[in-house]
Amino acid sequence: MGKIGCSNNGSLDDTKFSQPMPWIGIYVAAASLACLLGMAADAINGIRNRKFWFPCKFSSLNATSLTLLAVAIKLSVDLNTSMPGRHDQLAKLSSTVFICTVMGNSMPSLGTMENKEMFMNIMALGILVITVAVNICIQLTTGVIYVFLQEHASIMFIMLVLLFILCFSALTVPTTKQYLEYKYNKKNELALKEGSSNDNLREDVMKYWMMSHTCSPQFVMARSVTCTASGAICLLGAATLAEAMLRSYFLPWSCKFCSGESDYKWSTTLILVTQTVAVGVGTIAPACRWFVAINYSCPKRRKQSCKYREFKVEHYWVQSLVEMKECPLILGRIQRRHYRKLVHDAKKRFLNLCIRVQIGIVIMSKLICLISVFSVTQILLCRNSCKELWKKFEFKKSVSNTELSASESQPCPNLDLSRFVLHLEGEDELVGMMMKCNRDPIDHWIREGDKRRPRYLLQLLEMSTQGFKGVGEFDSNQVPSLDSEEPPNCWALPVVTLTSIAVSLPNISPGLIKGLICGVNEGLMYVRLIDNLDAKGDLTDIRRAAEVVWLGVELYRKWLDVDLHKLSLQGKTMKETLQKLADAAKTRLVEFHKEQNSLQCLKRRPSKWPIKVLAANSMYRITQTMLLKSESRDYQMSEKLYEAVTVMISDILGACLTNIHSVVSMKCLSSAIEQREESVRHAVSILGKTEKILKLLEKKALPSLDPCQMTCIDEWRSSYMQKKPLPFIPYPSETEIASSKSDDLFLTIE
Repeated sequence: MGKIGCSNNGSLDDTKFSQPMPWIGIYVAAASLACLLGMAADAINGIRNRKFWFPCKFSSLNATSLTLLAVAIKLSVDLNTSMPGRHDQLAKLSSTVFICTVMGNSMPSLGTMENKEMFMNIMALGILVITVAVNICIQLTTGVIYVFLQEHASIMFIMLVLLFILCFSALTVPTTKQYLEYKYNKKNELALKEGSSNDNLREDVMKYWMMSHTCSPQFVMARSVTCTASGAICLLGAATLAEAMLRSYFLPWSCKFCSGESDYKWSTTLILVTQTVAVGVGTIAPACRWFVAINYSCPKRRKQSCKYREFKVEHYWVQSLVEMKECPLILGRIQRRHYRKLVHDAKKRFLNLCIRVQIGIVIMSKLICLISVFSVTQILLCRNSCKELWKKFEFKKSVSNTELSASESQPCPNLDLSRFVLHLEGEDELVGMMMKCNRDPIDHWIREGDKRRPRYLLQLLEMSTQGFKGVGEFDSNQVPSLDSEEPPNCWALPVVTLTSIAVSLPNISPGLIKGLICGVNEGLMYVRLIDNLDAKGDLTDIRRAAEVVWLGVELYRKWLDVDLHKLSLQGKTMKETLQKLADAAKTRLVEFHKEQNSLQCLKRRPSKWPIKVLAANSMYRITQTMLLKSESRDYQMSEKLYEAVTVMISDILGACLTNIHSVVSMKCLSSAIEQREESVRHAVSILGKTEKILKLLEKKALPSLDPCQMTCIDEWRSSYMQKKPLPFIPYPSETEIASSKSDDLFLTIE
């Protein structure tokens, strides 16, 4: 038997070399599909969020996408595999067009990169593009590519132009970031001077959204003239592929293909279909950026001609290159003055060339935009005429409905947001457009948030008392401490502990328990955000203890290792149930303190106790408080205690959620420019979901604490403890509520 790869007579046997090629084709199609899914996700995300400049979230230019792209364009760099058929030659062309589509689609992602990361990604892309261009030239010479010669030449030119645009656009990113960060800080000072409160929280959010969105690095890159030009060029590449496909299928006499079969066999058809769809989907974002830009470059509708733009190259385009040219090189190893002078002169000449190329790219981009405006002006004018004609036949709404919808969709109609639009030199005419287009999403997201408001939480908060008395009642000072020091409280831990007690009580309707757990679960989403406002950082382990306890209660109806559901079904009295929970918690605490006493040198601060010990300490103190209260009042019935516990939970959640405006403000003031827009958008969503809650809580009396103290539950408790102890009163019945409604007097606690 011969060696592997050789026949019996010792000659080379290459019959098996081409057998895995169809599988390689499937691999190429899979990589193309992955890129397609990323571009499709970004297109859907942009449409759904009304961001028609299509930010890059899933198809950014990074190591993963470049690796997938290198695999997807395997056919373009294949030098010696024969590609005789129609699908083979079209697949060669589609692979090259695919590169152009990915570059045009991912251009805004340059804005989110750090300088070093951007340099490495651009270098990797440049090496890949140059390799493809060289390989295509070789294939054109050797005859591997023998049809669509003009199309390949056009696509290679487009590919290199896009690479140049990407490289020189990347040079402006650090400059624009610094400039817009400076302007943001100035506008932020203005917004802070105008003040913020619950009454004008919407206005504050709209100001910060306008600032964060208009200085978003991706949006700045997407609205630049180079990105607009790349959209037009990318659209031209897709049109070239479409022309080649139509010509090959509908004008077969214009293309003569060879007979035979490629080593890739049927997989070339799969590659062609996948990459054609990817080119179509990937062209959506660049084409929309191009169309939106030229739409707003056209004049007002009353004019019939477009306004000429001055072909002025703004300073920020060349500022980084000018700074590099003026910065001296450190050439300590070169001793001779003559050689140092040669290096400096070479550097200056090279950077002067780069500056000229940058100026040329910007002027070319502006020329492409101007040609595009002239090309589609008539289409835009026809569209505007159709819109105006349609409005004439549209039924008018009643005045009351119009006023109602206006009040809902435009809560701040007189707010001038143009002061908070951050723009670069030469973008003055875009201020009105950005103000108009970026105001509507705020109203839309607030309405969407209102549709998803926490309904169970609202029902639970309606049970809260005036002044949120439960904050001072859940843990009594009369409970003996098992340690010289007690850990501090966070908002979440007493809530989940009280909920655990409520779940364990016998004779409580499962429907009530389910509603309580749903309400607490919705409330904890916001409590976590407010607990994160803790500046000291001592509550990390306590918050984790609350998370661990709540996971067991919500999913398994367990508090640590105690089965709460089983406990509620054992038929014990309310006191016996509380005592069992207290004993289970005390056992953990005693074991821990024994260990602490035996290891004095390793004794930890209470806030750094183990998570389960912190949970046990909370359960022990709260159950002991309940037992003390039950001795002085008639709480033999579980229903009464359940009502009292529910009111406490409602009070703690209500007191905590009075800090929602602080959470919204904190998210609006996020410092990182790359995450600022997403952070403000999250704040808008929170505001939309909690507006009803804020209106409900405004009716409650609050203690006179400063904003920093309001975020800390222990500060609330200290405020209550300084006054006369509050009575432990269960939630009043419906009859009591009805009889007292007319005589309610709301007092603010000073």
